[in-house]
Amino acid sequence: MQGVCETPGVSEMSSLMNAWSVCRCCECLRCCGRRDPRPRSVWLGHPEKREQRYPRNVINNQKYNFFTFLPGVLFNQFKYFFNLYFLLLACSQFVVEMRLGALYTYWVPLGFVLAVTMIREAAEELRCYMRDKEVNSQIYSKLTARGQPQAGPAALLTARNQRVPADMIFLRTSEKNGSCFLRTDQLDGETDWKLRLPVTCTQRLPTASDLLQIRSYVYAEEPNIDIHNFVGTFTREDSDPPVNESLSIENTLWASTVIASGTVVGVVLYTGRELRSVMNTSNPRSKIGLFDLEVNCLTKILFGALVVVSLVMVALQHFAGRWYLQIIRFLLLFSNIIPISLRVNLDMGKIVYSWVIRRDSKIPGTVVRSSTIPEQLGRISYLLTDKTGTGAENTALRTLTQNEMVFKRLHLGTVAYGLDSMDEVQSHIFSIYTQVQPAGLSLATKVRRSMSSRVHEAVKAIALCHNVTPVYESNGVTDQAEAERHYEDSCRVYQASSPDEVALVQWTESVGLTLVGRDQSSVQLRSPGGHILNFTILQIFPFTYESKRMGIIVRDESTGEITFYMKGADVVMAGIVQYNDWLEEECGNMAREGLRVLVVAKKSLTEEQYQDFEARYVQAKLSVHDRSLKVATVIESLEMEMELLCLTGVEDQLQTDVRPTLETLRNAGIKVWMLTGDKLETATCTAKNAHLVTRTQDIHIFRLVTNRGEAHLELNAFRRKHDCALVISGDSLEVLMCVLCVTQVCAACNPVLFVFCPAGDGGNDVSMIQEADCGVGVEGKEGKQASLAADFSITQFKHLGRLLMVHGRNSYKRSAALSQFVIHRSLCISTMQAVFSSVFYFASVPLYQGFLIIGYSTIYTMFPVFSLVLDKDVKSEVAMLYPELYKDLLKGRPLSYKTFLIWVLISIYQGSIIMYGALLLFESEFVHIVAISFTSLILTELLMVALTIQTWHWLMIVAELLSLSCYIASLVFLHEFIGEVSRSPPLNVYFIATLSFLWKVTVITLVSCLPLYVLKYLRRRFSPPSYSKLTS
Repeated sequence: MQGVCETPGVSEMSSLMNAWSVCRCCECLRCCGRRDPRPRSVWLGHPEKREQRYPRNVINNQKYNFFTFLPGVLFNQFKYFFNLYFLLLACSQFVVEMRLGALYTYWVPLGFVLAVTMIREAAEELRCYMRDKEVNSQIYSKLTARGQPQAGPAALLTARNQRVPADMIFLRTSEKNGSCFLRTDQLDGETDWKLRLPVTCTQRLPTASDLLQIRSYVYAEEPNIDIHNFVGTFTREDSDPPVNESLSIENTLWASTVIASGTVVGVVLYTGRELRSVMNTSNPRSKIGLFDLEVNCLTKILFGALVVVSLVMVALQHFAGRWYLQIIRFLLLFSNIIPISLRVNLDMGKIVYSWVIRRDSKIPGTVVRSSTIPEQLGRISYLLTDKTGTGAENTALRTLTQNEMVFKRLHLGTVAYGLDSMDEVQSHIFSIYTQVQPAGLSLATKVRRSMSSRVHEAVKAIALCHNVTPVYESNGVTDQAEAERHYEDSCRVYQASSPDEVALVQWTESVGLTLVGRDQSSVQLRSPGGHILNFTILQIFPFTYESKRMGIIVRDESTGEITFYMKGADVVMAGIVQYNDWLEEECGNMAREGLRVLVVAKKSLTEEQYQDFEARYVQAKLSVHDRSLKVATVIESLEMEMELLCLTGVEDQLQTDVRPTLETLRNAGIKVWMLTGDKLETATCTAKNAHLVTRTQDIHIFRLVTNRGEAHLELNAFRRKHDCALVISGDSLEVLMCVLCVTQVCAACNPVLFVFCPAGDGGNDVSMIQEADCGVGVEGKEGKQASLAADFSITQFKHLGRLLMVHGRNSYKRSAALSQFVIHRSLCISTMQAVFSSVFYFASVPLYQGFLIIGYSTIYTMFPVFSLVLDKDVKSEVAMLYPELYKDLLKGRPLSYKTFLIWVLISIYQGSIIMYGALLLFESEFVHIVAISFTSLILTELLMVALTIQTWHWLMIVAELLSLSCYIASLVFLHEFIGEVSRSPPLNVYFIATLSFLWKVTVITLVSCLPLYVLKYLRRRFSPPSYSKLTS
């Protein structure tokens, strides 16, 4: 949400400074009130006529405030069973009958986990607060009457490169052409500039201060989420006769857009929660990865094991005495079965993975916006990738393509011109303007026109029928004013709402007919001879996704002829143009080449025909109810029997390395869906060009189905085919939600239907990305909205391969190893406790207390165990070269019930060996049983980490040595402290240094670890994993 605007520069309007007051965002439009949305009338300069109150125009993206932070964070932590369990565990130690050791044994680990969480939440809240404060503190200029602040609806001035603070109606501009451009990338994801027109009545006023002197009001529809349409009227009552103007989307300035040219004045319609941008914003859900769900499931199994072990211990006591209290004590005694450090280790591992992804020089610019699900990148089964949009004036998304259009084909029915024959088109245009003077360009009355005249009519139609505006900028040699006056080619830049439009206009320039000027009411073209051709714009009918076409009515100033030009998609233009026998066939041929086809047509109008149309059109535009329907009906009265001029073919270039990237994803077992609004033929051709579908692979076109029976029959027909790609429409996809296929291409479908891993680069990809299990945004030329909403942001589509094959695979395998080892570490000490209690008549007496319990999972073993986040089974080059390795991850083999059971058995074996070995070998030194067993346990854990590591990193060696050094140092220098805080006799340093102690500890450690080394060797020798063959 963007509810403010930066300080405008008003030096160019110094004469009006007395009429402008500078206000903060929080101090203006501060009214509030919650009522149902309804239409409104906004009066200029008459606050007493205000009909409703405005919501506060401020933003607040914080989850908590000063008072709710602590209870809110604690509630969000303890609503999960995992943390609630440890809280109850710690609280139970306040009961004397249940106390097993020092309070800090339970409260310090829990406090550490909560402290880490609170610090992280506080840092995020602080950053959010500072961003909100910075935005809400920005100031802007507000038009006032005679220097006095005005209550009610505000007239705001916004300068170039400033963000519009509220939804407004465009009243005035400083631009000479009477219009301005908007950048809407943060609203709809499109970076192409949008043309906006002020209200004609207010633009004609001498000064901006006169806006508050006239008696006028704006009638606006109720607030809604549609950013592409608006219905309203502007009425001025103090003129004779009263002025009524219709208002549409072209007269609006939506919040979160940026003024790209000039300075504008607008009147505020909607603020706060009523803004279009706010109503279109949904709170993204908190995503939990599949890996985290699997870990949670394992912790539930561990809790079940904890309860069973406690009940068994009490049962072996024959439920003597206060057995229910004994059950609780055993639950506390074996609480280490569920490791509290598991969550901390995994969260810290996710931070490391995110840091590694950001630091990868081979995918520069990659941003991790959701550090909670990096392992999800290693579990992707379906990839939904966007390709392009639909319609003539396409402004939709392009993820596989570069969004750089190249004009490839001009088809006139009997002849077609490609890139290799554009010089012929240029010669035809040159011949027209050298043989005929500019005053006599009309050739429409000829019954049989020459080829040159046909080419000329087609090129002129393309040069006129668009929404492109040439903008002149200083190039260091020529200033802007001089460049605009002389139409300097080197200073001219084309701006439009679609790259298709720019490509067409650039092509007409290359063949000799150049667009050199355009304003609200006229267009100027330059002929090959340098003559300026002037045309008056009478009406413009913008492109909409419903109509799939655009039109313009112009008057040639040299001849007075009125012509209606139109271009659009063939599916709608086929019923508008005169009968012909080549349109459908040639459109299909060009679509199969991967070209985006436009049909161009024209119709000559007499003065009487146009005047009749204009009267009906103005009346329809003034309607408040059903305006769109009435306007469309009037326009359709002109769209009959139009003369077909030509077809144009534009190609959108594929991004770099799209083909090998898609090939890699397919080989990795990832099913790829391409979402597009193109024609079926174009979509199929693009899929083949991108290697989404192989050249030899059959394509099954899923016919339109309306019910499950038809879908079942069609699906059976598809299943009978082998190695076949599927093309399915969005309507059929709603009936058939899931099809078994290696590759799918969806034509004109709704991207919200699937939630796997979408990759998109535009504003209308946001909902798909936010709802997905793992969303990837591509920073394209259509803005960063999709990138900002995504969990992971990349700069090019080709980076997706390395993001999944390398980082996704490593993150998942590392977390799987880390989680299982943390569980193993806890189960080992719990097994030792169970053996100890069994030997001493099932007494609920702790084997280790205080410092030893905390040190075991922190300074003694934390660094080696956590160093597993640096481990990898194969090099990144090998993972990219053999994407088939990724398939194993899709089956969840690194973390499964099988691997979990194996680690449980290993833990039980090692814990039993260590405890029984200590009891057998040190029977005469039983007083030192704590030091004996604990030393063997630490050494076993360090050796097990070494056994688990597959590729050594220098930090792993440092972690092993550091942990061992810390333990030895604590035995030497802290033996008395350890004995005191552990409520056990001080550790005897001289006994630990004896040869008897050393060789017996060594034997216990070897017996616990050596068989596992042997089994690992035998397994790799006779049943090696897939990656081992690549590393040998």
